[in-house]
Amino acid sequence: MKNIDKLRRFIQDVTLAVDDVGDEEPKIVARCRLLLAELVAKDDWLPDEFATPDPDRYQQFLLYCDPRERFSVVSFVWGPGQSTPVHDHMVWGLIGMLRGHEDSTNYELAPNGAGLVKTEVMQLKPGDVTAVSPSVGDIHAVANAHADKPSISIHIYGANIGAVRRHIYEEKTGEPSLLVTGYTNTQIPNIWDRSQDGRAVTS
Repeated sequence: MKNIDKLRRFIQDVTLAVDDVGDEEPKIVARCRLLLAELVAKDDWLPDEFATPDPDRYQQFLLYCDPRERFSVVSFVWGPGQSTPVHDHMVWGLIGMLRGHEDSTNYELAPNGAGLVKTEVMQLKPGDVTAVSPSVGDIHAVANAHADKPSISIHIYGANIGAVRRHIYEEKTGEPSLLVTGYTNTQIPNIWDRSQDGRAVTS
């Protein structure tokens, strides 16, 4: 049985943080970074149906979207060797590594318009948390570092990320193309069913 109450508490805590801080990005990112680090510290809560790879492409499962679309929580599931194109986000985001390893290659647009410049390559390990946003660096490509097993990361974004109009980039020219990702799943986890909670009272 997955420890789904961890996800419920995380969502409640993020909602309180957004209520308190609003759209002050440095403050909300600092608060949510700590919360996400706690969530991904132990891999015992993500339901299997939101952790299943696809043989053809990576999966983007919506776990929760705030009713006012102030934030969303997503699990990214990477099959062996799968990767994203170079892309941006247009909002703040945090990425927490839950299972396996990911390689994140960061880019900047060249000032002379001559394509993209690679700035950093990071490998994220379980428990690691990193940030993206237009203010701290927003263009990257992500790949499963494993050729023989899946990797999973948990993302939180400052919007309903599946509906955000953002971009993928042609690496050599830096030419952007419109990207609206949507989500893989049509249902989200039921975080409100406490019937299996050990504290539940039966008559």
